[in-house]
Amino acid sequence: MKKRTPLRRTVLVGALTLSLSVVGAGAWALDRFVIEHVEISDVQAYEASQGATSSTGSSAADAVLTDTSYESSSSAISISTVTTGSGDDTVTYYVADVTLTDATALRSAFAQNSFGLNITEDTSDIAADNGAVFAINGDYYGFRDTGIVIRNGVVYRDEGAREGLAFYTDGHVEVYDETATSADELVAAGVWNTLSFGPALLEDGQVVDGIEDVEVDTNVGNHSIQGEQPRTAIGVIDDNHLVFVVVDGRSPGYSAGVTLTGLAEIMQDLGATTAYNIDGGGSSTMYFDGALVNNPLGKGQERGTSDILYIAG
Repeated sequence: MKKRTPLRRTVLVGALTLSLSVVGAGAWALDRFVIEHVEISDVQAYEASQGATSSTGSSAADAVLTDTSYESSSSAISISTVTTGSGDDTVTYYVADVTLTDATALRSAFAQNSFGLNITEDTSDIAADNGAVFAINGDYYGFRDTGIVIRNGVVYRDEGAREGLAFYTDGHVEVYDETATSADELVAAGVWNTLSFGPALLEDGQVVDGIEDVEVDTNVGNHSIQGEQPRTAIGVIDDNHLVFVVVDGRSPGYSAGVTLTGLAEIMQDLGATTAYNIDGGGSSTMYFDGALVNNPLGKGQERGTSDILYIAG
């Protein structure tokens, strides 16, 4: 029998080590980015135990609903569609102009009523489960394990990492540095909800410098948010007066999407003084009165996300 040489054994061992490394990396990636990790299995019960309350209360008799608007004692919502350009340069986006009488009427909800990593559900399903009349996708907090996550006045995560957006109970909304504060300090100051994505698009009504160079995530090739993409953004016109924008994209002839600068200019044209980019791409979704408003990726198919912002009907 022919003996294997030491070199041959070294090659075999090296190949086996590489194979095991690839398998290990694959298992790690599945665990980190695919397999659900539930930290809180009943968020509604958890928030009730933490004393989270809000004044969302309008009755069906109180509300006036049309195909593109909703008005109650707690909120007024107006939905509009905007199309610009032509041919492959066509851009289609949807605007929800929202005024609130109580800032806590704008709530957050998690996919499957659970908090943790990789837990997803379509925006419309989360909205329906929570009796929403209006909703947009959130920041997809469940893709990452960093950021400050405060929802409906309750702290879920305190790992400051980037530029966040804070909604206060007095109706004002501001961009803040997560690394310069803590979740408990924010709640003590009156923060009701936070989002952790970015970048900020407008400051004092002006387009923020350098937004095309921002990287939100730096793992598994998901760092790039540049180029013409589907987008979701939140703009602040005044206290308790917000605009939510969803831009469709990656669908030539219907909507090409926009760059971050293009998104900032849309928010600027709508009169926002502060604006903030949140999760986009296939996640970009607007929901109103039981149905999708936009057409994700030109296919009318939603991609699961981890959270929404919504207003109850």
